[in-house]
Amino acid sequence: MGCFWLILLISLASTLNSVCAYEPNWKSLDTRPLPSWYDEAKFGIFCHWGVFAVPAFKADWFWYYWKGPNPDPEILKFIEKNYKPGFSYGDFGPLFTAEFFNATTFAKIVKSSGAK
Repeated sequence: MGCFWLILLISLASTLNSVCAYEPNWKSLDTRPLPSWYDEAKFGIFCHWGVFAVPAFKADWFWYYWKGPNPDPEILKFIEKNYKPGFSYGDFGPLFTAEFFNATTFAKIVKSSGAK
């Protein structure tokens, strides 16, 4: 009986080794085949969602307009009015909870749009 388990383990290990054939670099990852739908889809949606959604003010480039070379006076005023002194962009992290996100609703909207 022990021989059976050894053969099964070796067989499983070799299968997993052939399945995980990619290395953690772009040259290796770029050898992956594209799924057929990727080239066949006519319309897609790219969703970019991050901590900038916490203040949900002005733009997704919120940090740049707040701390960049030419800070936007509207954003500076917004921060001053709504957050304590010394508040940093990283402080938005724990506030990013996705509490009101509903994946089912989002998927229905995307599907009804015709995106693939």
